Amino acid sequence: MKLLYVFDAYCGWSYGFAPTLAEVARRHPELPVEVVSGGLFTGPRAVPIREFGYVQGANAKISEMTGVVFGPGYERLIADGSFVMDSADAALGMAVLRQAAPERAVELALAVQAAFYEDGLSLSDPGTFSRIAAAAGLDAVAVGAALTAPAARRAAEADFRRAAALGAQAYPTLLAQDGDRTAVLAVGHAEPDTIDTLLEQFASARTGSMVV
Repeated sequence: MKLLYVFDAYCGWSYGFAPTLAEVARRHPELPVEVVSGGLFTGPRAVPIREFGYVQGANAKISEMTGVVFGPGYERLIADGSFVMDSADAALGMAVLRQAAPERAVELALAVQAAFYEDGLSLSDPGTFSRIAAAAGLDAVAVGAALTAPAARRAAEADFRRAAALGAQAYPTLLAQDGDRTAVLAVGHAEPDTIDTLLEQFASARTGSMVV
């Protein structure tokens, strides 16, 4: 059995889910976690953040529900509304980091979101991912070089297709998979105890009553 975490690095609710994801991973070291990037802000949706008038209100709700803090660096970055969130760039960087240390995908996904939502670093800037790599003890030079390789863009696009194939219609979505059975554990927000309960039910189920 494994977990599938479908998120978007530019999704505030995915950032709010970070503490839950970290706790679930801590409780279940025996379960590998596959991290898949979604394409929330691509194509016509990759526009200045001022076009999304709900952002500040949504962030306040996310903080209230999850306890995460949107850092001053992030607040400065979006202050004039001109910053463009491009999920394709974010997914490309996540794919390269994941390739560098696949067993640390959860840790790296959380670091990517912290870079944006806490430090206010653009996920369209290759330097952001080199910085994350260095902080994680990875080869920052190799990560920087990989960002410009065509394979990285193909990996990001493959993630978008994978997210669609998994049926993820909102971010974040956490699923459990065991052979040909897949169950949704969380969409948007959930507490670790709730996820534990669903995991136990999924692991012990002999029928497809929870399967999606």
